[in-house]
Amino acid sequence: MRTFERIACICMVSAGLSAAGVVAVAQTSREPLPAPSASVSPMEAFRSGLEAFRSGARALRDGDTSKGMTALEYAAQQGHTGAEWKLGRMYADGDQVPKDAVRAFQYFSSIANRHAEDSPDAPQARFVANAFVALGHYYLEGIPNTLKADAGRAHEMFWYAASYFADPDAQYNLARLYLDGRGAPRDPRQAARWLGLAANKGQYQAQATLGHMLFKGEHVPRQSARGLMWLTLARDSSRGEKWIAELYDAAFKQANTDERQMAFHYLESWMKSR
Repeated sequence: MRTFERIACICMVSAGLSAAGVVAVAQTSREPLPAPSASVSPMEAFRSGLEAFRSGARALRDGDTSKGMTALEYAAQQGHTGAEWKLGRMYADGDQVPKDAVRAFQYFSSIANRHAEDSPDAPQARFVANAFVALGHYYLEGIPNTLKADAGRAHEMFWYAASYFADPDAQYNLARLYLDGRGAPRDPRQAARWLGLAANKGQYQAQATLGHMLFKGEHVPRQSARGLMWLTLARDSSRGEKWIAELYDAAFKQANTDERQMAFHYLESWMKSR
């Protein structure tokens, strides 16, 4: 079976948009753009666009932001995956452009539709995997007046990026669905498996969730020292996220001296293996 056939729903993934949403996107992002220069390649336009936005305040003062958008949009229309991804992230986050979930969804859908079967080792694979993750979040939450929430479709997006591209963020999000029973039957064992894969790649949310499960013995045999190890790694990588700090603090206070010492040894071994 061809890889793409396993996720037949991805073909024309943007079909989930309402007709009004599709028309709005078509009117705003499908008009042909003039090339920044007749001799500029999509890669050169992509790099030029990134450089304009890296200029920060100077870009706003000198008008380079507009030039950056033109360059990125040109590169995207020429099929440059990195440019499509960058524009999708900008519209998703409201980064130097008005936040626009519909336009972000379209850019991520374009990437997924064209590159689902690319090799996981291809240079653009990380963009493709992230596009599937972004689509998973949109399907999970929906887009007001445009895209109906569909946890089943979200599960398919996360599962594909988690299994085919082995993306750690996808693996974490897939595990959350199994823990919560959203888009698939509740399955803590499957959740623990995906959390372990993501945690070993340094995904700190997976490390925190798995660490909490192991420390408490929730859904898995209790391994308090190993759980504290994962929570320590998550705390150090999360840049102070409150929920992770609280899980770590609670576990550290409950752990006895032997558990803390064993967690330290596990941590040393893990760091040496990196």
